[in-house]
This record gives sequence, C-alpha cells and structure tokens, in this order.
Amino acid sequence: MNHLVRTTVPPSLLGALVATVTHAHTLEALARPLLELLQTATGMESTYLTRLDESSGVLHVLYARNTHRLTVPEGLSAPWQNALCKRALDEGRFYTDDVAGQWGDCDMGRALGLVTYTSAPVRGRGGELFGTLCAASDERRTCSETSTHLQALFAQLIGQQVERERLLAALQQANTSLATTVLTDAMTQLPNRRAMLEEMQRRLASGQDDQALIVASVDLDNFKPINDRYGHDVGDLLLQAVSKRLRRMLRDSDIAGRIGGDEFVVLAVEQRERAEEAGAALARRIESATKGRFKLDSALIDYEGASVGVVVAEPGCANAQTLLNKADAAMNIVKRSRKHDAAIPASVRNIARYAWPVIE
Repeated sequence: MNHLVRTTVPPSLLGALVATVTHAHTLEALARPLLELLQTATGMESTYLTRLDESSGVLHVLYARNTHRLTVPEGLSAPWQNALCKRALDEGRFYTDDVAGQWGDCDMGRALGLVTYTSAPVRGRGGELFGTLCAASDERRTCSETSTHLQALFAQLIGQQVERERLLAALQQANTSLATTVLTDAMTQLPNRRAMLEEMQRRLASGQDDQALIVASVDLDNFKPINDRYGHDVGDLLLQAVSKRLRRMLRDSDIAGRIGGDEFVVLAVEQRERAEEAGAALARRIESATKGRFKLDSALIDYEGASVGVVVAEPGCANAQTLLNKADAAMNIVKRSRKHDAAIPASVRNIARYAWPVIE
C-alpha cells in the first residue's frame, strides 16, 4: 500500500476530507469533492483531474471544477507530448507562476490563458501513471507548502481509488469468466449439462399455461466407431462441427447444449396447442442438421445423423431432470428403431421415425 504524504490538514478542511474519503465509493464521487477542497486550499480558479491514454498518446481532462473567470472544460484533450503535465513531470517542476515564460510552446496553457499552474502525478500501485491532479489560475499566485502537501495527498488518495476500481473490475471479470467456464462445455463452447438443466428449470418455473417447453435429446449414433477408426481428434472435430450445425438451425428462442460425450439437448418453447407438431418438426430439423458429409481434417465422413427423442413438458411439470430423463428415454426408442431399420432393406424400411413414443 502507498504511504500517504504526512501533512497538517487545516481543521476547516479536515472534516470535509474525512467525510469525502469515508463515503466515496467511485472515482468520480471521490474526485469531485477533492477538487473542491483543492480549490479552497490553493485559491486557484480551476482544479482538474486528467487521465493519460498511453495507447493514443492523449491526455484527457476527466473531471474539473471551475470559476466563471477560468474554465478548463471536462472532456478537453491534448497531445501528451505537448502537455503541461508532461513538461512538469519531465522537469520535476510541479509549480510555476509563469506558464508563458516556462512552457510558452504548450498549446493548452496558451489557449486557456494559464499563468499559474501546479500539479501532482496520480500513480497506481505499481507506479504506473494514471494522470495528474492539477490547479491553475489566470493570475500569478503563490503556492504554500500546506497546499502542495494537500495536493500530493489528494493525488495519492485518487491513485488508491483507481487501484480499488481496477481490482474490482478484475475480480468481476474473473467471476464472469469463472461462471462462463463452469456453465460452458470446453469442447464445443455450448452450454453444458448443468447450464441446460438450470435453463430448463428456469423455463419450467416461468412458463405460461398456454406455452409448453419442448425438450429434444440428441445422441450421435455410431460415434465410437468413428473415434476408433479415425482417432479421437477427428471425433472431437465432429462434435464441434455438429455443434455449429445445431447453432445454425436454432430459432432465436431455442437453445442447444452438450450434456456429455456424444449427447446434446435442444430446448424450444411453443404454443401448447401446436407443441407436438412443433416437436416433430424440431426433431426433423435436428436430424437434418446432423446428417451429411463432414470434412474433418484429413477425414471425409458421410454421417447418417443423430437419434432424436422429443418430449413436451406437461402442465405442472416442475422437475428438469425428470423431463430430461423422459427425453432420453424417447431418444433410446428412436435409436432402437433406427438400428432395426438399418437391418431391413432400404426398399421396405418404415421411414416414419417421428411417431411420438409411448413412455411409461
């Protein structure tokens, strides 16, 4: 943790400073009161906080407090190489009452008519430069030792707030990434079993009486022989290719996930009066999406498609796992039917595969 500058804070400012630091939870909530306190301490017409964008080489005025006589606009930008802040840092000169004589070639100082200028760098925990805390006047003004110390103190407080916000943002990003990882299948980037069960449960809980949840259990037939013949790398490529095809056939409200091995599940919602018809259509779309020629690395596979079992949640159904089990049972009936069909000459096969199975 950075060590704060030791200074004697005037009693008139101490209470305001303590209140500001205690109650500020964002950079803006901290910076604006500190700019007001800095204006009181320095007697300057303008106080402002800048932020350096190193990637573009531009310095931005983030927040400012101004009088009617001198205004440093918020949002003002200036090239870093020609900024008063950079000159002050490079020369180690953080106060001047003769801006024109000291840095007359700085466009910002000349354009704003600055005469007196003082600044303190705002740095992060590792010493990286965030920006500067500045005070300025259009008249010659002296700068007391107390106001200089206060400005350095305020800059350190702002730097610590910046670090807190960076840490919080990093933690939030890590938490989001972790949540995504926990609920995402690494192989296909589809939602995993846990995510699909949670989504099923959510849809069951929030469903309307006139709508029905449709669950399609999808199993890639003869996947093991493909792994055995071509290797697991090609098998993984097939899983990824099937996942992409499933994504493309989904409607906006549909969702597909991989629940393990060569098994997938697709969820859809439809008006209850036409749910069975919609379920049969969904099964046909899934089989069509999973069937066909796959170019996988050096392997060319003509795949016969997946077995698809579809069930419609009954009114009052509240258990996602029970519903998924029923869809799996329906899929197994279809799988046995497909194996039976494969043993019969094509000319006499019964191709009506989508009759609703009876599940006890």
